[in-house]
Amino acid sequence: MTAGDDDYVFDEESGDWIPAAQAAEKAKAAGRIEVRDAVGNLLADGDSVILVKDLKVKGANQTLRRGDVIRSIRLTDDPQEIDCRHETIKGLVLRAEFVRKR
Repeated sequence: MTAGDDDYVFDEESGDWIPAAQAAEKAKAAGRIEVRDAVGNLLADGDSVILVKDLKVKGANQTLRRGDVIRSIRLTDDPQEIDCRHETIKGLVLRAEFVRKR
């Protein structure tokens, strides 16, 4: 059964009855996490990013230099962290504030 124009559901957040289609859109938007880079661009899975600051990597005795390109990022449940792949470091997690979209 699809939600028609006559179907209404109670929205506990606002305390009002709203159309079922609007409630479905609201639930879909609530499940989406927005991750933004250092300059405010919206990031998505698979994007390439560039480092905006030199970063020392804990446990690897290595420094990632400003301007290095990180390819194929993955978003996490935390809007401030992204999983990354780097050719020399496995399991790299970066904060979104230190990258910008390429």
